[in-house]
Amino acid sequence: MKMGEMTSFQLGVVGALFLSVASSVSIVICNKALMSNLGFPFATTLTSWHLMVTYCTLHVALKFNFFENKPIEMKTVMLFGILNGVSIGFLNLSLGFNSIGFYQMTKLAIIPFTVLVETLFLKKQFSQNIKFALFILLIGVGIASITDLQLNFVGTILSLLAIVTTCVGQILTNTIQKKLNISSTQLLYQSAPFQAAILFVSGPVVDQFLTKQSVFAYKYSPIVVGFIVLSCLIAVSVNFSTFLVIGKTSPVTYQVLGHLKTCLVLGFGYTLLHDPFTSRNIVGILVAIIGMGLYSYFCVHETKRKQVGDHSSMAQVKEKDTTAPLLAGKNGQVKENNSLV
Repeated sequence: MKMGEMTSFQLGVVGALFLSVASSVSIVICNKALMSNLGFPFATTLTSWHLMVTYCTLHVALKFNFFENKPIEMKTVMLFGILNGVSIGFLNLSLGFNSIGFYQMTKLAIIPFTVLVETLFLKKQFSQNIKFALFILLIGVGIASITDLQLNFVGTILSLLAIVTTCVGQILTNTIQKKLNISSTQLLYQSAPFQAAILFVSGPVVDQFLTKQSVFAYKYSPIVVGFIVLSCLIAVSVNFSTFLVIGKTSPVTYQVLGHLKTCLVLGFGYTLLHDPFTSRNIVGILVAIIGMGLYSYFCVHETKRKQVGDHSSMAQVKEKDTTAPLLAGKNGQVKENNSLV
């Protein structure tokens, strides 16, 4: 990769990370106001609306030639879309059947499980420094966000299913983009309808089971509708940036970014919404920030070291290419002299 291309790629990564953080924190604040303050508890159904609006927005963008559609095998995109939709359902069910603390533990477990899967099945290597940084990060987020741990059999099974489906879905998001050489926009455009469909069908059932209320019987006031529309518009950016970040970096980096959002949400909750905030939250956030800093430092350091190794390998290949004709020439000359003798 040339220097100009590398700089452009790094700027793209920074832009994707910033967009993901800004949009995710915004939608959490918006949804918290919608669900806690306005009494709209239908999270799974709301997510299906998010994905439907995302697909419609991308369809309009396609018509205006903002991106080019690239066909993907229907079986691949259908299974991928359904898997992502199911993972969202399992996460919501996990939250419904478990305490907040156990749900946070479920989210924390996604990182080590992703590292395990990528190591065993994709033969990806994680250095001891990266593992140490991730350990510090998980400890910090755990201190900041986990309060009570109440276990039950059904909740544990749902949490395990949520971890597996989320992990596999995010790994596939990265793998499909790289193997099929498609952009995050192209993959999201083709998979969003299947994600929306599975949640559109299952969402009202899941929400009624968890909340004992029907989304169809809910009385929609103008302010609730306004917040739903705002949430759906922000979700377009959230869904787009999610695929963008995973495609440009890795599933593990995306999960690290997710825990940064958790810390920011805790901070914004205290500052804007006056949520309770303790010294434990502060210590946990500081430890998590140290872990994120170490992870970023080690990733950048290892990337630079890899680039230096790639450049030296390319230089050696070029040197072999330039010396080979000379050797051939000498051999040829020797053979020619032998024939003359």
